[in-house]
Order: sequence, then structure tokens, then C-alpha cells
Amino acid sequence: MSVITITKDNFQTEVMDSEKPVLLDFWASWCGPCRMVSPTVDEIAAQTPSIKVGKINVDEQGELAAAFNVTSIPTLVVMKNGQIVNQATGARPKEQILALL
Repeated sequence: MSVITITKDNFQTEVMDSEKPVLLDFWASWCGPCRMVSPTVDEIAAQTPSIKVGKINVDEQGELAAAFNVTSIPTLVVMKNGQIVNQATGARPKEQILALL
């Protein structure tokens, strides 16, 4: 499955109403660690059909970043049934990201 760009307009449908667990990647184009994590998140999306993967650009989606109290990026959030079940901040290797799921 490919990565979905999450916005405030599709958040309810893609994240809150998702039947699959959702991995959210809060990022920004100017963030070096975000650029390091991005290919790994893309790889997880392609290799793990049992989850949905979404990316949220904090510069474009400030309301969502604020709603999740994102103060540092990259921040990875795992949601199941509309609830946060795991969260991590900072660049991480693939194994650690998969462990969040």
C-alpha cells in the first residue's frame, strides 16, 4: 500500500475511521532527520499491507500537529480504533519503527 498524505480534510476518513492500524509520520521538508526516516516509512507502507501509513506535513497541517501536541519532528504516532497506542520522536531505524506497531 502506498503512503497517504493526511490533511485535516481526510483525517477522519483515513485515520479515525480506519479499520487497520495507522502509522502517522509528522514531518517537514526542512527537517534533516525527517528526510532520513521518510524512505523507511515508505518501505514499511509498501511491505506491510496490514497497516495504513500516512504522512502529515506540519507546516501545512498545523492544526493536526497541534492536536497531537507535536513539538519535535519527526514524530511517529500509531493509532488503532481512533486511539493513540504508541508514539516516538526522532529518527529511528526500521526495526524500532516496526516495534511501535
